[in-house]
Amino acid sequence: MELEEMCSGLGFPEGPVAMNDGSLLFVDLKDQTLARLGTDGQVSVVAEIPGGPNGVAIGPDGAAYVCNNGGVYSFVPYGPDQIIVPAPIRPNYVGGSVHRVDLTTGNVTQLFDSYEGKRLIAPDDIVFDSAGGFWFTDTGIEDEESTRYGGLYYATTDGKTLIKAATIPMPNGVGLSPDGKTVYVSDTVYGRLWAMTITGPGQVEPGPIHGMPGNVVQTLPGYQWLDSLKVEEDGRICVGTLFNGGITVFSLDGTTEHVAIPDLFTTNLCFGGDDMRDLWITASSTGKIYKTRWPRPGLKLEYTA
Repeated sequence: MELEEMCSGLGFPEGPVAMNDGSLLFVDLKDQTLARLGTDGQVSVVAEIPGGPNGVAIGPDGAAYVCNNGGVYSFVPYGPDQIIVPAPIRPNYVGGSVHRVDLTTGNVTQLFDSYEGKRLIAPDDIVFDSAGGFWFTDTGIEDEESTRYGGLYYATTDGKTLIKAATIPMPNGVGLSPDGKTVYVSDTVYGRLWAMTITGPGQVEPGPIHGMPGNVVQTLPGYQWLDSLKVEEDGRICVGTLFNGGITVFSLDGTTEHVAIPDLFTTNLCFGGDDMRDLWITASSTGKIYKTRWPRPGLKLEYTA
């Protein structure tokens, strides 16, 4: 697999979305922007989103919907190469939210910032279903003294419906199976991928043991954290992997394959192109975005723009 460096010098890119015209929409957590990488290689800012814009998806109205972690991380240089890594230093943390961004005007509208009277902690990743609603993860928060578990939520674009589907220690990536009947969630610090059977809008079947949000696809060995994910057309799940930097491909029989990427924090990816085999990768700690050809097509998302 040959990687083509498409741009560099970014703050901490995440949330890539392949656009119909060949450009790439993405967020920059460090610079707090929603941006576009054009086909000419130039990066332009679509909207400024204070806090920590983290995950992006296109909705049925052609707008971008953005998960905002509220500034739950600061970004510091690390190691001899001075790569940029997130740190649990939160001088400007205000709590999480979900926004709608008009891609024509750049206008940002807040849809949600709380659930049942409590502020969302750190919304992270998002995926739309065929009904036009969306699932998103709230990663929660962890430091040396305490952990606040996150959750999986379901919401509608009119801002009227918000349902908590499951409590998960540190949910990050979220995606749907090709038939739309299963929602997958990566659990960051445990290196674990969950599969939850959808029983209705915002409703999932819990796992066989109390406290399990669903069924375990696989848990990675050693010290590997899982970030955001996308699903392939054949049902395999590709998850950005931290520390063992790269993409971990999970098959539903529990087997995994690791594809190395030259970045400690390979946070996210997306599929695009006419055959859905163009793969965009956010190499976040080095501030780069790569593009390559994947051996299999990714699953087409419900909505594009």
